[in-house]
Amino acid sequence: MPAVTLDLWHTLLYLPPDDEEEYMRAQSRLATRYLSSAPRTAGAPALSEGEMQSAFDTIYAEAVSAAGQGRTVTPAQQLLRAGAATGRRPDVTPYLAELREIVQRLEFVRAPGALEFLAALGADGYRLGLISNTVGEPGAFLQPVLRSLGLDRYLETLVFSDELPWTKPAPEIFRTALDRLGSTPADAVHVGDGWSDIEGARRAGYRAGILFTGLQQYGARYKALFLPDGWDRPATDHVADRFDRVLDLIRRILPVTGPSS
Repeated sequence: MPAVTLDLWHTLLYLPPDDEEEYMRAQSRLATRYLSSAPRTAGAPALSEGEMQSAFDTIYAEAVSAAGQGRTVTPAQQLLRAGAATGRRPDVTPYLAELREIVQRLEFVRAPGALEFLAALGADGYRLGLISNTVGEPGAFLQPVLRSLGLDRYLETLVFSDELPWTKPAPEIFRTALDRLGSTPADAVHVGDGWSDIEGARRAGYRAGILFTGLQQYGARYKALFLPDGWDRPATDHVADRFDRVLDLIRRILPVTGPSS
């Protein structure tokens, strides 16, 4: 079956840059509060709130770096690693509960033309799946967002990296999605906004990766962490800034030859 897999952030949805910046600051503040209030391990030093925040921010940056190498470090693991680095024993369960509440309050914006694009792909007969690197929040927290924006009805499978050992660009996460869709890399195209999307599709043996540039407006911290030096401009012959153009590319690269399902 011909398949199209898609990135989530800055492809199907986004936060305005200022909101994205505030969200990342809120993540850091929340983790800092849980580290500061956590019991100390034996011999752990007294640390200021600023030192606690610096420790978490370092661990978060390391998680982003690991993601760029295809390895998952979940939000829960990040807090625990920051706790180990500071000599604290933070409670992960309430931390995740509060993180979920933060995500629920965010005003996500659906990408212009996304619903029409997904509907057209489904009508053509493509199997559709999502592949998302979830470094800052568990994928389970984003599923209600997909429902509220009407995106979930078109996506047959949702693959979130925090639920697997791998992140994009590891080929395994792409193949996991294709296995669920009943497709193969040679019969698949991936659409995303960054290096890990294009490079991961290449490593997984996809027919093509399409760089979507329509939502490449990032907050400064997000860009510094997730898109260092050219990672938002990977080498590819297939680039589009609107979903109607992405649709044309997919139809040309991977035409559906049989009846739609």
